[in-house]
Amino acid sequence: MHRRAAASLLVVMAAGCGRATPPGAATDAGVLAPTTALSARAALGRQLFFDTGLSASGRQSCASCHDPAHAYAPANALAVQLGGQRLDQPGTRAVPSLRYKEYTQPYSDHYENPDNASPPAPGGGFTWDGRADTLAAQAAIPLTAANEMANDDAAAVTAKIAKAAYAQTFKAVFGAQSLETPDAALRQAGQALEAFQREDPSFHPYRSRFDRYRNNKIGGTLSTAELRGLALYLDPQRGNCSACHLLGSGNAGSHDMTTDYSFAAIGVPRNAEIPANADAGYFDLGLCGPLRRDHRPSTDTDPGRYCGLFKTPTLRNVATRHAFMHNGVFHTLRETLEFYATRDTDPARWYPRDAQGHVQKFDDLPPAYRANLDTQMPLDGRKPGSTPPLSSKDIDDLLAFLTTLNDD
Repeated sequence: MHRRAAASLLVVMAAGCGRATPPGAATDAGVLAPTTALSARAALGRQLFFDTGLSASGRQSCASCHDPAHAYAPANALAVQLGGQRLDQPGTRAVPSLRYKEYTQPYSDHYENPDNASPPAPGGGFTWDGRADTLAAQAAIPLTAANEMANDDAAAVTAKIAKAAYAQTFKAVFGAQSLETPDAALRQAGQALEAFQREDPSFHPYRSRFDRYRNNKIGGTLSTAELRGLALYLDPQRGNCSACHLLGSGNAGSHDMTTDYSFAAIGVPRNAEIPANADAGYFDLGLCGPLRRDHRPSTDTDPGRYCGLFKTPTLRNVATRHAFMHNGVFHTLRETLEFYATRDTDPARWYPRDAQGHVQKFDDLPPAYRANLDTQMPLDGRKPGSTPPLSSKDIDDLLAFLTTLNDD
């Protein structure tokens, strides 16, 4: 499974991005999705979010890859999504959900971890490498990315807004001259998209069974297996999930966000489904590039303490996903948990072998940066062939608990 054939990507590519249904619009089942009163800026952001006319292809909107019917994540199982002028340009990273971003702070190299115990370390920011400090800045990135909505520049985006049915609304919100300065208009479009994400409750519904259990609401009970899974999640000597996917109150939000907003190097296998990985010299190193440029090693001997680190995502709605980790290398949640349990005890299951038959562990992280790998349980570096830190039954229980984080 570690060297998925590139042909598999071509098969899945045909699926494309799923169709998105706006909140408040009739779904295929004829049921109205939740809606709420929005400010003028947020209502404009809603129009921008679902407008395929903002893309160079004319067929892709923000919602194409952040589908509200799938917790604002992709509706398909692609490791990376397709964009560009003809919707045939693959990305280089899995698309994350846009839900539960409201407590995310700007990136800092010395972020105060909300667990109130860990020392300051890289944390915060939006995207897998935290390079956007606000939702507005993040929302503007896809509009001009060549493998996403593929506009040449801010002027191209502004021209499309000027032709849209909501052009006068844009001017009413941001000023009569707002579309005359493209760079400013692109920033303002990002601000409207941020307002929509902050105000519309569908981005942060807090309607999972775990929320009801946590808050002693009606129907808030967990099964015996789910409670065992919760215990494993919290146990620092077993699952230890909460070390990074924090449960409990903290100084960055008190709604069990299941992330501490930090960065970690996990050493997942290289994903052959990503066309960029066909180049043996290409590596996605998260905080130190290639998309983020301010943390690159300065010299050949620089230890690159940021290299290989990626943002810890929230686990809310994780059981609804079809691609996991920053490179989408896993396609089931069970497979992802099994990787955590057996990465060290059975590396041959996950990594390729060289011509001499030696397992090439951590094949997507150059040796110079492997000192950055997380060593917390269950990734404690135990010897191959030893007992895994989690049994198959433990994984069953963790899976059971993680499903309770799905919003109704």
